[in-house]
Amino acid sequence: MGQFDFPSAAALGRLKSESLSSSPADKLATAIAGIGSRILELAGFNGAATLNDLLQNLKSLAANKDEENLIYFAEAVVDDLRRLYSQSADMKRLVEEQIKSREFNQAVANATLHITRTNVQVRLQRVALLIVNGVKARDLEPENLDDMMRAAVELTEFDLQVLQKIYDAQSGLARSHKLQSSEWAQQVAFGWAGNFGFLDTEAWKGARSSLARLQSFGFIQHVTTNVTATGDLRTQPFGLLLEGARFFERVR
Repeated sequence: MGQFDFPSAAALGRLKSESLSSSPADKLATAIAGIGSRILELAGFNGAATLNDLLQNLKSLAANKDEENLIYFAEAVVDDLRRLYSQSADMKRLVEEQIKSREFNQAVANATLHITRTNVQVRLQRVALLIVNGVKARDLEPENLDDMMRAAVELTEFDLQVLQKIYDAQSGLARSHKLQSSEWAQQVAFGWAGNFGFLDTEAWKGARSSLARLQSFGFIQHVTTNVTATGDLRTQPFGLLLEGARFFERVR
């Protein structure tokens, strides 16, 4: 049997039927010590019991919204892994290898902390995509992934639209190893006004806040130019950083 021949519907049924809401929020999460294991069980990972120890120190996820978040996140991870698993024989081997790794276990454990901070389903989907695309890229490095998860649950859809505009225009430039910092800044500034006139329209009044949030996560960087600041965003260019490119590719 392959990893995804496992009867995950039964595991999901148990996950949905077990009430965790009676656990006081100020106690250790003994009632949910196996929640990460059940998420992995949904993906057909038979060694999921190893995750229990990692979850013993989590605070209790007491509210119903947290249970619902965990279930929604579990379903999103499973659906994404199934799609990845079905692509090719090589991808099957990659998925089976990665979901047995310590890094995958830790990624799921970290995700259970982040997904309790939002009820927005699209943000929960982003966290699931970060894990599954990390599996695909063989990159589940905990520190970087944890930072991305935090961004995934805090950024708005509008923030992601702004990031996509910048990514579409600058993804190649962000990956150029030949450009010195001054050359990079010049090219960013040169292309900004032509590509980002949308930032001045009525429909994009929130762009300034989005740019500030994206910069706070280290995804973009303000580029200083010789143009006198006027408050017009077209004269205040931002350049896409490599971390911003990686984040966008992981959540799209």
